[in-house]
Amino acid sequence: MRSRLIACIAAGLLCPALLDAQTRPFDLVIQNGRVIDPESGLDAVRSVGIRNGRIAAVSGRALQGRSVIDARGLVVAPGFIDLHAHGQNDENYRIYAQDGVTTALELEAGVADIPAFYAARQDKSLINYGASAGHIKARMTVMKDGGVAHGTILPLDSAGHNIASDAQIGEMRKQIEAGLAAGALGVGMGLEYTPAATRHEVLEAFRSAAKYHAPVFVHTRATGTAEPGSSIESYLEVIGASAITGAPVHIVHVNSTSLTATPRTLALIQDARNRGLDVTAEAYPYAAGMTELASPLLDKFANGPDSMFAKLMLVSTGERLTRATFTANRKPGALVILFLNTPEMEAVAITSPLTAIASDGILLNGKGHPRAAGTSGRVLGYYVRETGQLRLVDAIRKLALMPAQRLERVAPMFRSKGRIKVGADADITVFDPATVADRATYQQPALPSVGFRHVLVNGVPVVTDGVIKEGIYPGRAARGPIGMSKP
Repeated sequence: MRSRLIACIAAGLLCPALLDAQTRPFDLVIQNGRVIDPESGLDAVRSVGIRNGRIAAVSGRALQGRSVIDARGLVVAPGFIDLHAHGQNDENYRIYAQDGVTTALELEAGVADIPAFYAARQDKSLINYGASAGHIKARMTVMKDGGVAHGTILPLDSAGHNIASDAQIGEMRKQIEAGLAAGALGVGMGLEYTPAATRHEVLEAFRSAAKYHAPVFVHTRATGTAEPGSSIESYLEVIGASAITGAPVHIVHVNSTSLTATPRTLALIQDARNRGLDVTAEAYPYAAGMTELASPLLDKFANGPDSMFAKLMLVSTGERLTRATFTANRKPGALVILFLNTPEMEAVAITSPLTAIASDGILLNGKGHPRAAGTSGRVLGYYVRETGQLRLVDAIRKLALMPAQRLERVAPMFRSKGRIKVGADADITVFDPATVADRATYQQPALPSVGFRHVLVNGVPVVTDGVIKEGIYPGRAARGPIGMSKP
């Protein structure tokens, strides 16, 4: 278009078609908002014009639109991308959207059947969606884990406790690579949930990821400072696998896999990056975690001291557990909150320039952890406005740009997300910096955040004046190229 415009000017012509493209009304205009683009550093009052689901103009002048959102006094940011969202249904998409999230991805646990995952959500999703090919899921299938029949996210028995043969590892790789060939965004691993997975098996899964230039999203093997089995040892395992195979590695929820070792594990990640390794990480802004009570991760509690059980809260009732209630409730599907971390270590992880923000969220009929509903609101309300531990632009970078950058090499479509610029997808979050906050609690985890006034997905408003729009499904598949692998 630029060359045509130059040619027209040289010929003394007005080029009506080109002028019309610039002057005809946009589908929607966000007017007079404080536009923050973490990639370019733009932080100024601008008007954003949207056409055909993309940002078509970012202007210092007023723009004409068929629909107009007055964003005076509000922040206009790229829609947030959650790399770690286990809740992948309408209940969860609605609560994510009210927290400013426009793309929610299941990358840690992943899924077993990538084509089926995407087909089930096509034209039925409020926000954008995507998944990794799950090593956990492949192991559950190959090892005939009881969690497959029960529909659990995590293993219940054999996938957690049995060492795999070479043939079984080969079958896991076959399933993982089938998912990658179908457009999975990476490989998901949860080594604390599959403690029987050998170092050789881990390397083989990383080799599958490397074949497709795909990152591995991994929950590391163990936590704490005691050796053997420390957080440092666990991080060395996956960073070493990345260095050996060439597959990028993304370490999930640094806060809960490091606990008191968080400063050390972050230093380890920085050292690896300084050496040229492709290592990234994420954190969520809560001191407590959540998991399935029957998962192998909690086997260590079974023979632990009685005092440990008081750190666990049963999600279904809100009660703190005892040894007796721990055993009685250790059934498929039961969720438990783990109060194992400290606010100080949470803050170290959240404020580190190395970490993106990801929720690890899921709600099941309104039950769960407040991180599903409140992660973005808490970062913007508590860490930015109330305590000043993060600058606003840095928080937006962690919520939007860093996740996009983690994925854009395996899935080039993410080069059009996480930014406010001409040509980018019109996934946009508009919030009030003076009031944005989380409301969800451990007792009421489904309370939506406040202050998110407007949220657009592919140019379509899904939240207007703080209220979810009903009966619209503009969410699209976020996936990598289908059938592409390394020669």
